Amino acid sequence: MASLGKFFSKYKGELRSWKVVYSINNFLNSRKLKHNRELYKKLGLQKSIFGSIKSSDFGEQSVISKPWLDLPGAKEALTAHPDYQSFDTDTQQQLRDWLDNGFLILKGFYKSEEIDTLNQEVDRLLAKQEVDFNFTGRKVMDAHQISPIVDGYFKNQKILRLLNFIMGRTVYPFQTINFVQGSEQRAHSDSIHMTSEPKGYLIATWTALENCHEGNGPLFYYPGSHKLPYVMSDDFESGHSKWKLGANSYKKYEDKIAEVVEKNNLQKQYFHAEKGDVLFWHANLLHGGSPITKEGSTRRSMVAHYFCENVVCYHEISQRPALLG
Repeated sequence: MASLGKFFSKYKGELRSWKVVYSINNFLNSRKLKHNRELYKKLGLQKSIFGSIKSSDFGEQSVISKPWLDLPGAKEALTAHPDYQSFDTDTQQQLRDWLDNGFLILKGFYKSEEIDTLNQEVDRLLAKQEVDFNFTGRKVMDAHQISPIVDGYFKNQKILRLLNFIMGRTVYPFQTINFVQGSEQRAHSDSIHMTSEPKGYLIATWTALENCHEGNGPLFYYPGSHKLPYVMSDDFESGHSKWKLGANSYKKYEDKIAEVVEKNNLQKQYFHAEKGDVLFWHANLLHGGSPITKEGSTRRSMVAHYFCENVVCYHEISQRPALLG
């Protein structure tokens, strides 16, 4: 069916603020939302699957249904898990660190020639205009839907196995974002963009497609920030109304996160990755992209997002249910 998605990938104007526009798009993509009928019923949510949705629409389900590694006693549960011993010692240590840090790093996961193949494919897709940068000018969205090569990296079986273990549920590969330059994005949690109900059932990977250094805008993150309360649209002055999304709501969210960082005295760390490294991060880990200080430098990377099966997926800022399938 027809979709407004391609139009909105480039569009920056007033229509992005009207909720009814998203509802129309949802209706046109109803097959990608039908899974929500049973999930809404299970969670006691009395809403149309085509309408707006936000965190405050739900009750206490998030509190009682946290991922297993977010629960008290997670360290003991982790090391006692029968699959834990099947990982190598370095990965076991990374998994233990995940509990405190909210991220783990697989050094040199991909060989240089494997990364070269992926970079060449993204360049080919851009040159042939099979993909393009979205309205941000930085992000190539969902190249995996077009390219079997990109899809192969997105659904790497070793990565999926580790993701499934961390989450304690089967993950659903949802979205890829390819970057040529760094994002220079302020600190945020992915859960404001790709929210799950119950909370925390999203996980991301970030693959370095070239070496990342101080000048080309390296990724940064705040270890341990995943343990803080999720910041949702009711936690700051979003300006949302029944019919419209608030003007500058995302900037106001970023300002709120800056307050959280200062209040909790969070310490920033930079990921000076080497080509082929893969970073996994928790749904609520605060992270962003550093300013690019070396003019003209690239920072090629690929982000991949995965939801867990049988959770409601939506976008808290724009209050859109995610289109899956």
